[in-house]
Amino acid sequence: MANTYTQIFYHIVFGTKERRPLIRDERRDDFLRFVWGINKNMNCHLHRVNAVEDHIHILTAIHPTVALADYIKRVKTGTTHWIQTDNVFPHWSGWQDGYAAFTLSVREREPVIEYIKGQQEHHRTESFVEEYKRILVREEIDFDEQYVL
Repeated sequence: MANTYTQIFYHIVFGTKERRPLIRDERRDDFLRFVWGINKNMNCHLHRVNAVEDHIHILTAIHPTVALADYIKRVKTGTTHWIQTDNVFPHWSGWQDGYAAFTLSVREREPVIEYIKGQQEHHRTESFVEEYKRILVREEIDFDEQYVL
């Protein structure tokens, strides 16, 4: 795609099905490396990924030929297949149906990277549902409470 230049950063957040705490510390690094591999295989640039027990944060620049919904589908289906095939996280029931995705400017990239890095510390004082609602409100996104809980 000669002469195509993009710089669109996506901060993507989605949870496990029913917010079940299934992403365990013992295999978290393997899981994050797997997500990195999906990005690499799709020619997307992963800036940062982190996960806690019940959700994941991804900061990526998606290749111009990849639609956001296709990217999310590939991450969710790819990780679920790997998790179930290799029994990475026992009792895995999958990801929530939806997701949240926000674009940001190059100036916002580093603060978001730091925010994603600090997820384990951050979630000692704020639940995923509280965080999710706070971000949706901050980004002025209308949401239905029943799909957040």
